[in-house]
Amino acid sequence: MTEPTLNLSYLNKTPDQPGAAPTTPQPAPATPAKPRTKKTRTPPLDWAATHGPVSGAISATTGAAATALLGAATHMPPGWPLAVGAAGALGHGIGASIRRRLTGRTIGIRAASWLLAGSWTSWAVATGPLSWAAAGSLAALGVGIGAAASHAATHEEAVEEERLSAEARAAAAELDNKRTAIAREWDERIKRATGIAVRTFAVELWDNGCGYSIAAELPGGSATWTRIQAASRALAADARLPRGCTIHVEEGDVQGRVVLDIGTVNIMGRTELYPTGYEPLSILTGIPWGLLPNGDTVKVFLREACALILGPPGSGKSTFIDAIIAGFARCTDVLTFVVDFKGGAIGLPWVRPYLEALGLLQPVDGTTPAPKGTRPGVDWLASTPEEAVRMFRALIAINEARQQQYQDLMLRHDTTLLPVSADLPQIEVVIDEGAELLSANSFGDPAMKEAQALVKKIMRTTRAMGIRLVLTAVDGNVSAIGSTEVRKFSPVGAALTSGETSGNNLNKLFPRAKVDTSQLNEKGAGAIGQAGADGFPPTPFKGWKTSPRMVREAVLATSARRPTLDKVSADAAGEDYAQRWSPERAGWMWGASTNGTVHAGPAAAAPSTRPTSTSSNRPGLNLSYMRKQDAQDADALAAKLMEEIDKQFGTTTEPDRTTTAPGLNLSYKRNQQPAQPPAPPAKDDKEEIDPRRAFVRQLIQSAGPTGVETDDIWSALTAKYADGWDRTVVTTWLSKDIRLGLIHRPHKGRYVHGPKPLDEQPTVTDHPAPAPAAALPDGIDEDLLAQATELVVSTQFASQSMLQRKLRVGYLAAGQLMDLLEARGVIGPVGKDGTREVLRKPEN
Repeated sequence: MTEPTLNLSYLNKTPDQPGAAPTTPQPAPATPAKPRTKKTRTPPLDWAATHGPVSGAISATTGAAATALLGAATHMPPGWPLAVGAAGALGHGIGASIRRRLTGRTIGIRAASWLLAGSWTSWAVATGPLSWAAAGSLAALGVGIGAAASHAATHEEAVEEERLSAEARAAAAELDNKRTAIAREWDERIKRATGIAVRTFAVELWDNGCGYSIAAELPGGSATWTRIQAASRALAADARLPRGCTIHVEEGDVQGRVVLDIGTVNIMGRTELYPTGYEPLSILTGIPWGLLPNGDTVKVFLREACALILGPPGSGKSTFIDAIIAGFARCTDVLTFVVDFKGGAIGLPWVRPYLEALGLLQPVDGTTPAPKGTRPGVDWLASTPEEAVRMFRALIAINEARQQQYQDLMLRHDTTLLPVSADLPQIEVVIDEGAELLSANSFGDPAMKEAQALVKKIMRTTRAMGIRLVLTAVDGNVSAIGSTEVRKFSPVGAALTSGETSGNNLNKLFPRAKVDTSQLNEKGAGAIGQAGADGFPPTPFKGWKTSPRMVREAVLATSARRPTLDKVSADAAGEDYAQRWSPERAGWMWGASTNGTVHAGPAAAAPSTRPTSTSSNRPGLNLSYMRKQDAQDADALAAKLMEEIDKQFGTTTEPDRTTTAPGLNLSYKRNQQPAQPPAPPAKDDKEEIDPRRAFVRQLIQSAGPTGVETDDIWSALTAKYADGWDRTVVTTWLSKDIRLGLIHRPHKGRYVHGPKPLDEQPTVTDHPAPAPAAALPDGIDEDLLAQATELVVSTQFASQSMLQRKLRVGYLAAGQLMDLLEARGVIGPVGKDGTREVLRKPEN
């Protein structure tokens, strides 16, 4: 007999189950139907619920009274109720209680209750239930049974808690025994390997079952945690850990303690797919980039930090970049720009769903169609130096506009950092293969030179305004990443080590790191770390595996929540940003037709001006006219060829050849006249001149006969183009204009418009004629020698190996260039220390 309780079971039932709470139909009715049942203040009773001590006692006494009344009226034999009570005591009081593993006290109380109820009923049947004695004894019996049952229930709860506590203590003891064994084992192991007697005071087993961490006290004296770190490989060998499992050692929470993370299962050898939830993220709370050996995600904080990713071919760098872009795509406060000079390959999968939604590309069979309104996974994709320069100029303009327009906003938030949000997103620029951009030979390629300068300026100046870079490179050498500035401004670093055959990228990112990268030989495995207050020391990690299908899913899953560029920034970026998806600039992505030419790739959309490129995706000379002409004069064909060369490489105009000289003209012997200065060649109207070169020419011309100083030229260029110019390139332009007779230099550091006056030119009687220049060695021409001169003078450093590396020439040719530079007075002879002094300064 039990006590009725509140029936709340309907709250746990689904709408399809009987008795479930009704669901609101869709669409909801304007006025809900009134319930037919009358509302009451009393809770509903559940007679199927189990009974408690009080309800059980009441049920027992009322049952006994009813049985006694019925028995007296029907002349029931008095012994029957007693027999029923005895049967209840045996079956329910003893048998059921034993089956439920109740205590002896509870068994006795339940059995006694049955016997007392049966005995009273038999007595009442025999003597009559309708008496004050029968009623009083029944009431006393009910109170006694209720009190005994309540006491028994309390005792059972205490016993049950004690039993559970005992089981928990047993489990904890078993776990403590395991931890104690691990602690004792590693105390002895560290003593063997290092001679340091540590005391392990904590052991934490990893949730993924792949290892554990231990914390130990050092004995003091000369014992330091770095000595244990240096012996990590010896410790792993002594523990017979599987290959691929490493021991990571770091200092504890206080000095004098050491923490060891010990992997026992090679998680680096597993293939870990990128999580498919695509839950929203924020740049302010960290972005996951992979897994630690204990199975936790490793988060990086990029609000103020740039990142440098190093990985040789075959290390899984491409899939790692996809994971990085996926993290940015999940952020509700980040826009992603991508630069990739390998035909935009890293960014094309992130753009394809957008192009399919516009009908510019057809979806591939078996893929989820992109709905209308799908946005590109990356907000800007640059595949050529020219497009990258547009992007970088826009970023510089955005930085300046944000600094001016958001001062009030930063004051309200009381911060010197732009408060990044969904309405004011951070811009993350991912530059794949940064070596191509930062260390490429930019001589004769103004776009590449400007792009290199702008990247460095963005790294230096845009941190507060929410513009950061993620660069990748094959190697961390200065020759590969251009300069040490990249490493200095990139506190987040990741070195993918599986494809390394020589060198150690980890040491280039973190010189003092002690991570055994020889064990991290699986694709996507490596070491990652972040300097600074929010950072963490270098540690092994495993990058997620991605695929084109995963990229597509990420684009579609995050399309609706990715932010758009704020109006201030969009206005500052101007047409360079607004037209980034125009057919003229992005048509190569879908083979758009522009001016009757079908775009076959990024080179067709924005041709490169690099004369030395031999890549198949760079445009060459347009010799199609040779297929359209049946027969032409050889001189006419040569003229057309020279015109195509001038258009492609920007060479100088050819002298006029319209006048012919049938033979030798010796008339000068009859009427010799004073020598006249050569007239400057006429400018070809079709020649395209760099606007910065035209600006310098105009500056010199407007200065008049007094000319302009070199420092004034540099200042004017900086005021107009900021960092968008290069001193070496401008110096080369000035030297060429002097040879063309467009300007002259009356003395060091000053340039004047026009050729050198006659009275300043040497005559035959003033000085002897200069000796003819010695013939250049095979394979070396004046252009190559000029490049070598510019390189040595601009860097103020001269070495044979440097010329060989920067100019991409052989060792013998580099030596010949050094001899020519010495002969022409650019550098001095070899000194006692083996170096050469650079005699010519950049201002010369």
